[in-house]
Formats: sequence, C-alpha cells, structure tokens
Amino acid sequence: MNIGIYIYDEVEVLDFAGPYEVFTTAARVNAKLKPGDPKLFEVFLVAENGRVVSARANFNIQPHYTIQNHPNMDVLIVPGGVHIRELEKPNVIEWIAKTSANTTLTASVCTGAFLLAKAGILRDQSCTTHWEDIPDLRSMFPMLDVKENVPWVDNGRIVTSAGISAGIEMALHLVTKLAGKELAVKTARQMQYTWNNEHLSVK
Repeated sequence: MNIGIYIYDEVEVLDFAGPYEVFTTAARVNAKLKPGDPKLFEVFLVAENGRVVSARANFNIQPHYTIQNHPNMDVLIVPGGVHIRELEKPNVIEWIAKTSANTTLTASVCTGAFLLAKAGILRDQSCTTHWEDIPDLRSMFPMLDVKENVPWVDNGRIVTSAGISAGIEMALHLVTKLAGKELAVKTARQMQYTWNNEHLSVK
C-alpha cells in the first residue's frame, strides 16, 4: 500500500514525521512477522514542487515526489502547520480533492483538517483538529461537527486527528484499519510509544 504524506513550508514537523515513523515501522515489523511477504507499506512525501520544504523551526526536508509526478496512493495524509497559504493555492486544493477521490483512506493531522474541508472532502461530517484551532475551524466551516478532547475522529474512509502527537495515535489507528490491531500494537511497542489504543473513535 502506498502512503503519501503532503508537506509544505511551515508544516508541523511531528505532524508528518509521526505518521511517517508509524507506517515505516509497521512495514519493518510486518516484514519480521511475515518474511517473504511483499512490503506492506511504501511511504513517501509529496510537495507542491521539487524544491526543499522548510518545515517549522527551519527543519528542511527534500520531498520524494511532487503533486504532478507521485505514484498512486492508497492513503493520503495531510498534516497541519501554518496552513493559511496552502488554503489559498487552488492547484493544491484541487490536487487534494482529486487524489482523495481515489484513495482507500484520507486523513489529516492537526490543521490539515482545514485543507480537507477546503477541498470539499469534509462537508458536514464529524472531525477534529488542534484544540487551539477548533474555534477557527467551526467559524470557517460551520457545517462541520468539530469534536473536542478526542485523539481522532473516524468517518470510515476519512479520518482526522487532533494536534501534533495525536497524529501518531491516529496513524496507529490507521494501521489497525489497514492491517489489523496486532500489527498496530507491535508497532507501538517497537517505537516504545505508550499507545492508548482503548480510545474509541468518534463518528
């Protein structure tokens, strides 16, 4: 399965790096459990163009692909950060909408929910975002049912998470959806991450 993560200038580092670590670790753990099987997850970073992306705190990243040349995706993840400029890019919003239409799952971390809403992927569903941005999300997209104090909200093929470290929680939940809870639990253990996997998703 191809997992594509969109990155952009001033993206929050853990928003994309957390899910990246979860899915790449899950692939390694699965390879140990099932030697000889095809690689479970191929994870890559996608940006608007091929230049180096400057994330929060001047953390520089070279994307693997651009929005014009990436492989097909089974999962699209849109992280948060300073997202306002991304909302004003019609080509990016159109790409998110078109890409999501062909994925098994589309997910956001933190303020990535704003981009999903702008792209029309979130319309009147339940969702969540960083606690500090909940009032703005409700104001900009009043049809959304924005939940508070939950790590993620699962609407079937659309999943949103709260801020920053909650993206790790959500990514482990996505591993459960895609490959089973046993692999998610073993992945969290391999990462030495205390995963509160008893959290209930909210629809």
